[in-house]
Amino acid sequence: MTISNALHAFLSYAAGVLGPIGAAALVMFGLLYVGVILPTVWSRSPYRRTAAHRTLTTLLDHLDIFLRILRRNPPR
Repeated sequence: MTISNALHAFLSYAAGVLGPIGAAALVMFGLLYVGVILPTVWSRSPYRRTAAHRTLTTLLDHLDIFLRILRRNPPR
C-alpha cells in the first residue's frame, strides 16, 4: 500500500464518519499542525521558529476574535 492509497483510504473513512465538513476540518487541522505548530516547536533555526510562532499567534488571535463574535462578546 502506498502513502497516497493509505491517505485516500483514511480520508474516505473520515468523510464517511465525520461528513464532508468534518473531513475538511480534519485536513485543515492537519495542515495547520504540520505547517505551523511543528516548526514552532522543532525548528533549529531561530528565524523559522520566530516566524512560525508569530504565525501561530496571529492565527490564534483571529480565532479568538471570531469566537468572541460568535458568542456576542466584544473583541478585546
